[in-house]
Amino acid sequence: MGIKEFFKNAFADMKESTKAQHEVDKANFAAAKAESKAQWEEAKAMGDPKKRKAMMQAQRDEQIAQANARKAEADARIGAAKGNK
Repeated sequence: MGIKEFFKNAFADMKESTKAQHEVDKANFAAAKAESKAQWEEAKAMGDPKKRKAMMQAQRDEQIAQANARKAEADARIGAAKGNK
């Protein structure tokens, strides 16, 4: 392989790498844009008392469900430790 062929392959590889990186950058930009819009919409919704109250209630319901799941798991571990099944 001569110098000319070496540089031809090197530049072709750089071109492919640049295209791939551009796709990654586009995807990251789209994700950041979507996250920013979601934060804006959430902040805007917090201005409406009804929506804010519903969002807060949904968060509390999720926390209660997680706590109940942890309690059930702990009760199962206690039963296993005592030899009950």
